[in-house]
Amino acid sequence: MKPELGNLQVCMAEKANMEAIFHSVGDGILTVDTELRVTNINRAARGMLAVSEEEAIGKRVGVIARGRLWEIGLVAEETMQGDGVRERENLLVLPDGSDLRVLLGMNRIVDRQEKTAGAVLIFRDITHLRELEVRLEDRASLHALVGKSHAMQELYTLIEQVAPTDSTVLVQGESGTGKELIADAIHRSSRRQGAAFVKVNCSALSESLLESELFGHVKGAFTGATHDRKGRFESADGGTVFLDEVGDLTERIQVKLLRVLQEREIERVGDTRVVPINVRVIAATHQPLRKLVEEGRFRQDLFYRLNVIPIRVPPLRERREDIPALASVFLREMRARMDRNIERISRDALRAMLDHSWPGNVRELRNAMEHATVKSRGRSVLLEDLPMEIVEATARVFARAVPGGAGAGAGSASPRDERKTILDALARAGGHRGRAAEILRIDRSTLWRKMRRLGIELDA
Repeated sequence: MKPELGNLQVCMAEKANMEAIFHSVGDGILTVDTELRVTNINRAARGMLAVSEEEAIGKRVGVIARGRLWEIGLVAEETMQGDGVRERENLLVLPDGSDLRVLLGMNRIVDRQEKTAGAVLIFRDITHLRELEVRLEDRASLHALVGKSHAMQELYTLIEQVAPTDSTVLVQGESGTGKELIADAIHRSSRRQGAAFVKVNCSALSESLLESELFGHVKGAFTGATHDRKGRFESADGGTVFLDEVGDLTERIQVKLLRVLQEREIERVGDTRVVPINVRVIAATHQPLRKLVEEGRFRQDLFYRLNVIPIRVPPLRERREDIPALASVFLREMRARMDRNIERISRDALRAMLDHSWPGNVRELRNAMEHATVKSRGRSVLLEDLPMEIVEATARVFARAVPGGAGAGAGSASPRDERKTILDALARAGGHRGRAAEILRIDRSTLWRKMRRLGIELDA
């Protein structure tokens, strides 16, 4: 046998072996040329995309593989312009309209002259992995949102459902619940995450200033308009605009916002030219917009344009089980900012926080931890380090802790009443300070400090 023939047979055998491997792996693999046309596609990729080899070869990759979060053709182009592996989670849109969650990996293909010859795309189905993760362990956070409560799990799921779309979202909830964080989580989970996230507080500006801020103006539109200026909608092109406190918009601004949502275009103040925009709008308010509509203070047509996807943010009192995790997050933040060596939150301080009604919601809790960090003198946040309104509320509970004890039903505990309550608890506990602390629902170290302060003998 001639050597050349033997080498050819070896090459053909190696090629057949490589093709067998290419088609037998579980991940979907396809390659594209520099024109983004499919040159190879393995069996797994054909199964995922529901296409035959004949239907795929020669077609542009964006035609046979559509990504809901990331446009696959654009990512392939970006990959070919740079180098290194790109890996992103994406949702493949299947022919029946359903989604397949995949980990999309891409790498540039180079020829022998180190010139770009195309790209290789790898699709790894992670649908069942994500579902298993959710079943095995509730998520403790999503971006800057924190909480493992049932209410937060439902919120995380809704955010993930909403994020891949461009639908307008209306976030409603009490002040301090974190509406801006929800808008940010939606943006960061969407395909717009690489573009701007522009925030506007609609209640912070007068009508004329807000109009210019949102839509921009041209030179000479009003006194002080010395040059053309883009508004927030133009600045956010390709990204997301977050309109906070949208319930405070005036009638005039409501009309202009309605046009943005209907026509996807704006007019700068003082101009007649129409500027097309590509933005997603997320609005938020602590006011009940339906009631404002009934009162004639908010346009009904704008309400329905905003309320495409409504999201209600639960107040903190409805998810008290999240308080310890939130408090720990804020303590770490304050500790780092103030360079303090505070390691923990005492049990009685935590119990007081769990009992508090938190009318200011998460914002109030964050402020409380900042207050405690400033006041704390040791390695633990103690009850007395918390803001007075939390401590006083706990004192009222403490004064009523012993049935029939002095101070029962009182608005606050005087030193005399507090001393009598502690002595009654110690008597009920047979002098055992640990059991007395449990009766009073305070930490044992707190009981010792109170006893010292009130002159109660420690062997009482």
